[in-house]
Amino acid sequence: MDRMLRVDLSAGSVTSEEIPARWLEKYVGGKGVGARYLYEELEPGTDAHAPENVLLFMLGPLTGYTPGEQRYAAITKSPLTGAFLDSYSGGTFPERLAGSLDGHMGVLVTGEADDPVVLSVDDGEATLESADDLWGLDAEATCERFPDAAVACVGPAGENGVQYATIASDGGDHHAGRGGAGTVMGSKNLKAIVAHGTAPEGLSDLRERYGEAFAESEAGRWLAASDTLETVDFANEVGVLPTRGWQESSFEGVDEIGIERVREAATGRERPDDHVPGGFRVDSDEGESVPRGATPIVLGAGLGIDDFDAVAMLGAICDRLAMDVITAGNAVAWAVRASQEGLIDRDLSFGDETAARELIEEIADRSTPLGDALADGVDRAAEQYGGEDLIPTVKGMELSSYDPRNAETMALAYATSDRGGCHRRARPVELEPVTSMDRSREARVTAVVEEQNRRALLWSLIADDFLEEVLEAGHAAEWLSAVGYDHDPESLSRVGERIWTLVRLFNVREGFSRIDDELPPPLTDPLEDATDSSDGTGGDGIEQEAFDALLEAYYAARDWDRRGRPTADLLQRLDLTTVPDESTPVPSTADDDRTTDTRR
Repeated sequence: MDRMLRVDLSAGSVTSEEIPARWLEKYVGGKGVGARYLYEELEPGTDAHAPENVLLFMLGPLTGYTPGEQRYAAITKSPLTGAFLDSYSGGTFPERLAGSLDGHMGVLVTGEADDPVVLSVDDGEATLESADDLWGLDAEATCERFPDAAVACVGPAGENGVQYATIASDGGDHHAGRGGAGTVMGSKNLKAIVAHGTAPEGLSDLRERYGEAFAESEAGRWLAASDTLETVDFANEVGVLPTRGWQESSFEGVDEIGIERVREAATGRERPDDHVPGGFRVDSDEGESVPRGATPIVLGAGLGIDDFDAVAMLGAICDRLAMDVITAGNAVAWAVRASQEGLIDRDLSFGDETAARELIEEIADRSTPLGDALADGVDRAAEQYGGEDLIPTVKGMELSSYDPRNAETMALAYATSDRGGCHRRARPVELEPVTSMDRSREARVTAVVEEQNRRALLWSLIADDFLEEVLEAGHAAEWLSAVGYDHDPESLSRVGERIWTLVRLFNVREGFSRIDDELPPPLTDPLEDATDSSDGTGGDGIEQEAFDALLEAYYAARDWDRRGRPTADLLQRLDLTTVPDESTPVPSTADDDRTTDTRR
């Protein structure tokens, strides 16, 4: 995989080019190489909806070979946040795209087609075809038009410019979800990419050996037992389940939307023959779907809905419309709270699945003033109506699955996430509520930094991040050697940090700074169900001073200055000195900024 397919939709052209060898050496693939292209190709301040924005569909050198679910990365500048965006999706599309690209690591899309088009890929070549008859179809109907291929497409949400539209595949079972990659794709009049190839073959010995290890690992056993749906039960048990618009941290109706209820409702598993089966298939009034952990958390507890059939229905609607369930659920929760506060003239309440459905559909087609405002995200709706302190966001992205008021290190992970309020970059919440609270500040910061670096490496391979237990740097080096890459474990340990730093350089160039890593104001308020606790896990609001100390320690650990900018010393250590352009401020050392206002 040493080439890139470049598609210029404005010119209607497709060309093949070599990826610079030094980029493959430094960044491996996936997230890393995609981030390097985005930094190189995009002018600072480019509107995310403009034809000049770049949209990459990236694979990694291990795509199609590793155990677990295969993934691809959609990489672009986010229309929701204005920051770097990498969004990942599994299912059949990644492996069939890998089998279609014939030595290409990805597809780089620029420009804007005059009319809707489909990009058809096979044997390392791509052609553009009319999609006039597909425009307006939902994700399921679009995928059904190509029964012998794998499809990644936009639905009505992407066509209508909803800022958190997804790129859907497998009929809506899988999504490159957060941040609005589907919005960018829709703005380019690109309805779908269709991969006609078959999954690559080879490395069967490695796949079998690591597949067995994965199946026996803690993550593998957990996924086989419950996929990610058990997170709702876990979050409720330890008091981090965002409930009724982030007002409470536990939900009395959790048994009706948790893993046992899902097992009762399931008609089967998505990949019954794999080492680790896929998600649970369930039927709803909107058809069959594969709900993930975020579905009962955000559309169930988050909206006060304790009927799993209703939750599955709402999730299936979001899937069909190709709209991120996390932001959509938070948008509806914001609207309910805004209604209760008298900020909007609409009678809404928690627990009302009918009203939630109506509002989700209004968002997707922007058919009402409220739906139109919420289609731009919670922050922009709050700018119009008020209610900035109702739903927590980071860099314009709504927080996802866990309330950090009972796990404050998770607040640091959210705040420093490179794409916004994302729980996938680091998940200290999985340990902090159930372990001793006397870990030092440095230990907490180190845990976040190291996990962020490891995930950056995994998403460059590209491998399922649940493979983390069995695919650390030493094992990754073995895999990479098998596909012709020369990386030793020591060099790979630096790749994740290099990629994380590169993405930070991109965001700094786009104007992001310390203030964008701040604690969301709602998290300083106590939870309504807060309890007295001597260990600091009672749900009281996070203290600003304590969070600021964590953030200072994080910047120091990263070798960033107090504005959150990577230093020249760090870039020298990571061999990144030639990357920053004149628009990217780079302080010489972390001490350069000590006497200035660090809030910006």
